[in-house]
Amino acid sequence: MKKRLSLALLPVLMPLLHACTTVGPDYHVPAHAAVHAPQANGPLLGTKHPAVSLAPVPDAWWRLYDDPKLDKLVRESLTANTDLRVAAANLRRAIAMYHEVEADNLPQASVSAATARTQISGESFLMKEKIPVFSIGDVGFSVSYLVDFFGKLERADEAALASAEASQAALDMARVGVVAETVRAYVQGCAATHEYEVAERQLALQERGVDIARKMVAAGRGQPVDALRAQAQAETLRASLPHFKAEQEKAAYRLAVMLGKPPAALPAAEAECHEEPRLRQAIPVGDGAALLKRRPDVRQAERELASATAKIGVATADLYPSVSIGASAGLTGLLSDLGTGQTAHWALGPMLTWNLPTNGVRPRIHRMEAGADAALANFDGVVHKALQETQSALSAYTKELERNLALRAARDNASEAARQNRLLYQAGRAPYLSSLDADRTLAGSDAAVAASDSEVAIDQINLFLALGGGWQNSPDVTK
Repeated sequence: MKKRLSLALLPVLMPLLHACTTVGPDYHVPAHAAVHAPQANGPLLGTKHPAVSLAPVPDAWWRLYDDPKLDKLVRESLTANTDLRVAAANLRRAIAMYHEVEADNLPQASVSAATARTQISGESFLMKEKIPVFSIGDVGFSVSYLVDFFGKLERADEAALASAEASQAALDMARVGVVAETVRAYVQGCAATHEYEVAERQLALQERGVDIARKMVAAGRGQPVDALRAQAQAETLRASLPHFKAEQEKAAYRLAVMLGKPPAALPAAEAECHEEPRLRQAIPVGDGAALLKRRPDVRQAERELASATAKIGVATADLYPSVSIGASAGLTGLLSDLGTGQTAHWALGPMLTWNLPTNGVRPRIHRMEAGADAALANFDGVVHKALQETQSALSAYTKELERNLALRAARDNASEAARQNRLLYQAGRAPYLSSLDADRTLAGSDAAVAASDSEVAIDQINLFLALGGGWQNSPDVTK
C-alpha cells in the first residue's frame, strides 16, 4: 500500500523537482538608496579648516591624545562595560538563532519508546466480549528531510544570518559609544579641575586685592566702599568653586560606571587630571564614502534591510507545496511478543502538504514587503543622520576653535589691562574701581577661556563619535 502511495505521488513530485527554485526577491542595496547618492560619498563640508585633515580616521582615535592613562581607561571599559555585555549577549542570542534556523536544513530524527498496562474497549472492535487486560509496548525511530524546492529554508538562513550581522553591528556601535563616553567622562573631569584651578587662582588674586584695598583704607588713601566691592568680588569667585568640585565628582562617577564599577570603587588616582588632553595633530575625518562604510549603525540598518528582504521569500514559499521525504521503523505489540516479526512495522516515502492561499499567506507576504519598505526608509534615514551628525560636529568643533582663539586674545588684553590698572592704583594715579573692574574683566576672560577649552575638548569627542571609529580590533566580549 505504501509503495503504491509513493508511486502515486511521483507524477506530482517530478514537475517540482524540475521547477526547483528560490522564490522571493534576491537582495541587493537598491540603486536609489541614499547610501549611493554622490553627495553622500563626496568630501565632507568644512574640511578645509587647518584643524582637520582628509586622512583616514584611525581605529584607536583616542591614542591621538598620547595620554597613557586615557588609553588604559578605554581598554578597561571595552572589557568591563555593562552596555557591552548586554550587546554581546544579544549577539550570542542572534548567532544561536541563526544556527537554530540552519539546523532545519538537516534531516530531523526522533526516537520514541513507551509501555502501558491497558484495557481496550471490546465494542470498539464490534465485540461483545470484554477484552482482557494486557501490557503493550511501542518502540520506534523516524527520520525526515524537508526538500527545499522553493528556497524557504535558504531564505530563512539569509534572514537569520543578516539579523546576526545586524547584532554584530549593534555591538560595534555600542563599542563606539562606550569609547566616546569613557573619553568624555575623563575629559570632563579634567575640564572641571582646570576650571576649578583657574577660579582658585583668580580668587587668590582677588583676595590680594582685598588686602591691598584694606591697607589703602587704613592709610587714608582709599574709601571703605572700595574694600567692600573687592570683598564682594572675592566672594563671587569663591561661590563658583563648589560647582566645579561637583562637576569633578560627577565626571568621576560616570567614569566608574563606564568601567563597570560602582562609583565608590574608582580610585581617585585613576580619574585625576588637571588639564584637558590635547591632540598632537589635526583631526583626520576622511570623506563621506569612508564614513558610511565605517559607521556601525549604517551597517546595522543595511543588514536589517537584507533580513527584511529575505523574509519576503520565506513568506512567498508558503504559496507552494512543501515536500518531505521520511522513513520510520519500530515495534508495536504485546510486551511478550515485542521483537518478533508480527510486531515490526516500517514506512518509507514522501509527504506533500500544501496550504491554500486563503490561509493568510498573501497578506503575510504583503506584510513582509511593507517591512522591507520600512527597513529601506530606516536605512536611508540612518545614512542621512550619520552625515548630519558628522557635519554638525565638524562645524561645532571648527567654530569653537575660532571662538577659543578670540577669547585667548581677549584674555591676553584683559591681563595686560589689569596689570596696568593695578600699578596705577597702587601709585595713587587711578581709583580702585578701575582696578577692580579690570580684575573682574580678567577673571571673566580666564573663566571664558577655560570653559572654551572644555568645549573644544568635548567637541573633539563628539566629532570622533560621529565619525564612528573605535570598534575595530576591540576585545572579544561575546564569549
